[in-house]
Amino acid sequence: MPDNISIPNHLGLILDGNRRWAREHDMTSFQGHKKGYDNLKTIAKYAFDSGVNYVSAYIFSLENWDRSKREVTYLMNLAYRMLTKDIDELNKNKIRIVWLGSTQKLSKKLLDSIHVAEEKTKNNKKGTLCICFNYGGYQEIVEAFHKIIDKKIPKEKINSDMIENNLYGTNIPKIDLMVRTSGEQRISNFMLWRISYAELLFVEKHWPAFTKDDLNKALEEYSRRERRFGK
Repeated sequence: MPDNISIPNHLGLILDGNRRWAREHDMTSFQGHKKGYDNLKTIAKYAFDSGVNYVSAYIFSLENWDRSKREVTYLMNLAYRMLTKDIDELNKNKIRIVWLGSTQKLSKKLLDSIHVAEEKTKNNKKGTLCICFNYGGYQEIVEAFHKIIDKKIPKEKINSDMIENNLYGTNIPKIDLMVRTSGEQRISNFMLWRISYAELLFVEKHWPAFTKDDLNKALEEYSRRERRFGK
């Protein structure tokens, strides 16, 4: 890591291009997703080693349910693997797991594994890996308002802090730097509330090909930008 680099507190990652990477390497889409999954563990750990405190990874959106049943099942199994077989590796590295997403349509087995993984890693301090799975930015805000309504909060007491406190997760800060791979230049319903003042960086490489050096370059670019927050 170069000296004098400004490190974002919260790094958002849109992991795009697993299937395209697989096609380019004459592999199946499943192999592409597996490579992308392995790369997430590598990049997240490196980000935490570099001083990032939060990494939010957009892994499965609400729209992804429209993919084939076989692909959806495979992605569900990958998520379950992270939360069960691989949780000891994450725990050993002192990484805390937080799940950000809707519980709708998820199996009881997966929901139980989420609870166990969050509980098992809750005291880890190296960094927080937010798994954005079954996630949609619109849905997150809608569900935040549902929580507020259920609490019977008078409308005059509803402010931005209250809404933020009812989003998925607890005490998850706003994103400072958002990186999307695979050349797409849009945010695709990712972290609509927390991304409001983030620096955005779009990278041509597909996610499985994104390296530690690419992350260093992203952090260098982040350091060069002046964050004025409307001033």
